[in-house]
Amino acid sequence: MVLPFKHEPFTDFDNQKNKEEFESALKLVESELGKDYPLVINGERIYTEDKLVSINPNDKDQVVGKVSKATKEHVDQAMDAALEAFTTWRKMPAAARADVLFRAAAIVRRRKHEFSAWLVYDAGKPWNQADGDTAEGIDFLEYYGRQMLELASGKKLADRANEHNAYFYQPMGPGVVIPPWNFAFAIVCGTAVAPIVAGNPVLLKPSEHTPVIAYKLVEVLEEAGLPRGVLNFVPGDPAEIGDYLVDHKDTHFINFTGSRNTGLRIIERAAIVQEGQKHIKRVIAELGGKDTIIVDKEADLDLAADSIVNSAFGFSGQKCSACSRAVIHKDVYDEVLAKSIELTKKLTIGNPTNENVYMAAVSNQQQFNKIKNYIEIGKDEGELVYGGEVDDSKGYFITPTIFSNVDPDARIMQEEIFGPVVAFAKGNDFDELIEIANNTEYGLTGAVISNNREHLEKARYDFHVGNLYFNRGCTAAIVGYQPFGGFKMSGTDSKAGGPDYLQYFLEAKVVTEMY
Repeated sequence: MVLPFKHEPFTDFDNQKNKEEFESALKLVESELGKDYPLVINGERIYTEDKLVSINPNDKDQVVGKVSKATKEHVDQAMDAALEAFTTWRKMPAAARADVLFRAAAIVRRRKHEFSAWLVYDAGKPWNQADGDTAEGIDFLEYYGRQMLELASGKKLADRANEHNAYFYQPMGPGVVIPPWNFAFAIVCGTAVAPIVAGNPVLLKPSEHTPVIAYKLVEVLEEAGLPRGVLNFVPGDPAEIGDYLVDHKDTHFINFTGSRNTGLRIIERAAIVQEGQKHIKRVIAELGGKDTIIVDKEADLDLAADSIVNSAFGFSGQKCSACSRAVIHKDVYDEVLAKSIELTKKLTIGNPTNENVYMAAVSNQQQFNKIKNYIEIGKDEGELVYGGEVDDSKGYFITPTIFSNVDPDARIMQEEIFGPVVAFAKGNDFDELIEIANNTEYGLTGAVISNNREHLEKARYDFHVGNLYFNRGCTAAIVGYQPFGGFKMSGTDSKAGGPDYLQYFLEAKVVTEMY
């Protein structure tokens, strides 16, 4: 008997016992830093001389781990293993496949602080953000297992006399999973186990910035009983193996989360039929956002400021759902801006391997350089009213940054920064607030802070985003509660953590029998 889904609770680090347990987990992980990690192909460990070196973003001198790089030859080996595994995994009962996920969830739950501590080191996450990342990974395991149990019975069709019709789902074949670095456990887990529980073997290429925690997931799924060849771990240089994974004639689907440009490149390449390919590849893509919080003149202004600050600066704004645009009614603009600045001043910044802080370093040098450049652009496009300091001498530290009086068409209002930078703009009435909110090519998340029911209902249908929140921030979607995916250039609106997601990795089949 599988109990109804309920999301994994978050850890209260104000509780001294929880704090001490997490500090112990950090010490445990620290003792394991610097190890070498292999590829995993058909269950075999393969070490290569060429390595991806993961460093602690908060301390560039600290090596988290060295992970072997896969070559094109390794990709071919992994695909052969996946094709062989597919012959048996596809016929494994859905309940047995789901049981692997349920057992994996139990394993991670027992080692929850350890996984979160790896995220602190490998991804540079503060404690609360790391804890939420791990909890979301557990949620994906629990939720997708239950979803597969529901889909296993197929759908009911009508029958005629002497005729029986059956509608059921079957797996597609091996596919490629390419997750990002920002949710280095949760998204890696969710994007990999969804196709797996649906019956498809996977080639997993994690981000080159956070490969160690991804390897830990591979270990957990093996411990949970996943057969050899169903999950093949092929980290590597995107320039060397990225296109090859997408182009491979035996790749049936590509499950990608990342930048708009890379996602569109994958969609374009996946449309090309390779020699020997006998199927149309399916692309599931989540491509980022430029997310807006609207503040109406009839609103709780303290709630508005809190929503903006936490949505903009949680995990240093390195979320595709992060608030990077605050669009405020002119009558309350100055007050909301002032309240937001005061709240931002209270945020703590530091190294989360040493202390529980609100913000830490950004993830890597590339991100640091990009955000630094956008801060300079912002100085020409608006008024820098808070923050803007950068320092990469020890780690990749950037202070939370607020720009005011920014034109809605400015670059920092249009382009995805993926850092702790938020731009404030004003509108004359609610219609203009909605118009400004919709004026980007993205459509992932948004929020409206308002006590005007008519305005909320207008936003419900006119604010064109996949995830819209009323009177709360625009981040922190929960699996099974707020299925996640966006419109426009934010992706294929696959709604991860929702009831439709597994069907992207399944083919519907109809069998009719006459009597």
